[in-house]
Amino acid sequence: MKKKLIIILALTLAVLLAIMWLVHTISHTELTVDADQQIDVTPEQITSIKAIGEWEFLSIANEELVDTVRKGLLSDDHLVRVYYGTLRLGVNMHQVEPGWIKTEGDSVTVTLPNITLLDRDFIDEARTKSFFENGRWKPKDREALYKKAYRQMLERCLTPENKQRARENGEAQFRRMMKALGYNHVAIRWQETNNRNE
Repeated sequence: MKKKLIIILALTLAVLLAIMWLVHTISHTELTVDADQQIDVTPEQITSIKAIGEWEFLSIANEELVDTVRKGLLSDDHLVRVYYGTLRLGVNMHQVEPGWIKTEGDSVTVTLPNITLLDRDFIDEARTKSFFENGRWKPKDREALYKKAYRQMLERCLTPENKQRARENGEAQFRRMMKALGYNHVAIRWQETNNRNE
């Protein structure tokens, strides 16, 4: 009987010690919540941004009145045509260089390809009109007028001011997109490459 009493007391003491240890452990345990401040652009997001391909930042509608005169013996021949075109300036996302997007915490740096003319075939030939025409003109004469209008449109529209406007529009669009992804500090840089379309 004495043995049973000693066993019961030992078990009771063990249970009490276990309860005291558990109470002590719970009362000294701290619960902390730590927010991960690191934002990462996933490879899928980078791929989807690159998959956009050509990204237009500025569209310039233009019309050119172009004429030519051919001197004749008795009279001169005149050909005057009106050409319409829309020049689109932007970037080709397939031209980004490796490491074009870099993140650190809530900051991101994006390096974009230089502004370029996205479509070299910008004259809408369906809208081309002969404004005035007298005499006989061959297809090569009309082709020469087309090339003249093309050069004039490039000269009039691909100005440093228009390229700068396209850059500003591009920076604003990318800044909005990166802020929507959770970045508070966004830096936009441009590749300094000589592009033949520039």
